[in-house]
Amino acid sequence: MLNYNPLHCLPSAEDLPDSDDEPVDNQLQHLIPGLLEAILAWLWTSRMDWFFGVDMGIYYNPELPPIVPDGFLSLGVERVFDENLRLSYVLWEEKVMPIMALEVVFHRRRGEYTSKKKLYAEMEILYYVVYNPQRRRKPPLEVYRFVNGEYVLQPGNLVWLSEIGLAIGYERGTYQGITRDWLYWYDKQGVRYLTPEERAIAAEQRATTAEQRAQRLAEELRKLGIDPDSLS
Repeated sequence: MLNYNPLHCLPSAEDLPDSDDEPVDNQLQHLIPGLLEAILAWLWTSRMDWFFGVDMGIYYNPELPPIVPDGFLSLGVERVFDENLRLSYVLWEEKVMPIMALEVVFHRRRGEYTSKKKLYAEMEILYYVVYNPQRRRKPPLEVYRFVNGEYVLQPGNLVWLSEIGLAIGYERGTYQGITRDWLYWYDKQGVRYLTPEERAIAAEQRATTAEQRAQRLAEELRKLGIDPDSLS
């Protein structure tokens, strides 16, 4: 009898388009999830069991086009396949549903509150995050958790995502020289994790402080008649 496995007939990531060819509405739709990814790359630098996709298609049905969140996070998958990295996220290859999907809303609605939200619920993605920085009367950040077959809005700006072990929220800051409200990751106490730029500045400040201390110590030694260079 023929040993038939239907998965063998499904297209691989290399066989599928890696883009929906639809341009983003605003550059920030790439930068905002990109910052979240950059923070994770430092925070989880020793972990290889996660993947954060930015503007990448999720193939959930071989007969349908992919859904393309502005960002998504998966846990329990290989962070890096090989040097060519992922072309797209193919569920029948990954076998792990993303735990979080992120949509950033600007001028054009792309189904973030309707069709995409419904599809993410059908896929049972645990967290659905919608960030609409242009909102004035409603909170710009909405975090939904999938509970009993539907998405339930979680209260507050800072929302703890227990299965991820991080909180997500927004505040004013500077990234790539742009000062505005950004999405960030936080710890359980609500302390924000630094951006790559902020870590570089902090490291530079620590180095400067250490050098200044060393100079003051050398001056004190010279006052005592001790050559500091002779101590090295």
